[in-house]
Amino acid sequence: MQTFHIGLGFIIVLVTLALLFDFMNGFHDAANSIATIVSTGVLKPSYAVIWAAFFNVVAIFVFQLKVAATIGKGTITPEVIDQYVIFGALIGATTWNILTWYYGIPSSSSHALIGGLIGAAVAKAGPAALITAGVLKTVAFIVISPLLGFLLGSLMMLLVSWLFVRATPRKVDHWFRRLQLISASLYSLGHGGNDAQKTIGIIWMLLIAAGYASATDARPATWVIVACYIAIGLGTMFGGWRIVKTMGQKITKLKPVGGFCAETGGAITLFLATGLGIPVSTTHTITGAIVGVGSAQKLSAVRWGVARNIVWAWVLTIPASALIAALAWWVVRQLA
Repeated sequence: MQTFHIGLGFIIVLVTLALLFDFMNGFHDAANSIATIVSTGVLKPSYAVIWAAFFNVVAIFVFQLKVAATIGKGTITPEVIDQYVIFGALIGATTWNILTWYYGIPSSSSHALIGGLIGAAVAKAGPAALITAGVLKTVAFIVISPLLGFLLGSLMMLLVSWLFVRATPRKVDHWFRRLQLISASLYSLGHGGNDAQKTIGIIWMLLIAAGYASATDARPATWVIVACYIAIGLGTMFGGWRIVKTMGQKITKLKPVGGFCAETGGAITLFLATGLGIPVSTTHTITGAIVGVGSAQKLSAVRWGVARNIVWAWVLTIPASALIAALAWWVVRQLA
């Protein structure tokens, strides 16, 4: 890879912008981690965000950096990476996140970042700039992760219903209010493990291209890893409250048992994807699991109109963030 010549000051600006995106990722996706546990009344919002943020950061000790490697080395060709491509990608992803947060739409920060990288890279060098296998793997999981979440969420709900068929509703509620603390922590662990690594990957990509790290390094510098996990944890603590209501109650009404099943199904999906090094959307995953839980009870329990609007946001995320990133790349190139 050819390194580009750039002052340390601009490197610091880009790293700061990446960490701001990571913070926004946690802020935007806090609803994914806390919506079920807040909506079921198990935890108050202020306690829920602290609980989720803690496990976001603890994920640093649990997962290998396979997702970071996919983002850093497996999405766009190393030859096209420079400060303008990184800048465009981060502007595209962050802008889309802010827009969807403002309108309360649970879109994917992960796919916004992938879309940003694609848009800036293609704007610079055309479609040849893309690593097809890495992009296709990510795009495939736009469909696979919510379907897997749906399947696991509905199977968990059916299994729990069978196991507790003779239990009174009061007893079920009593047990699952406690069990939901475990399922929420596992989901937040998976959220931190998959999503923080996406920002680790883009900072790693930047440092390699700028000559501050080597492409042969097995892992990025420790400060990059720690900073990204802390940034996403802090973002989660501030919470994207506009999205909590959509995720927690507008799709389907959740009780603690449903919240437990949705979070457990989503957590299994995230653990699997992170272990395989696949950057998936926590938003897609938990939405699929919530819909699965609702439909396992009865199809009319799901507000399919709300679910349809969310799916439209998923479809638009990569092209919209790619377009914004391409425009940002073009503007900064004109000003350079």
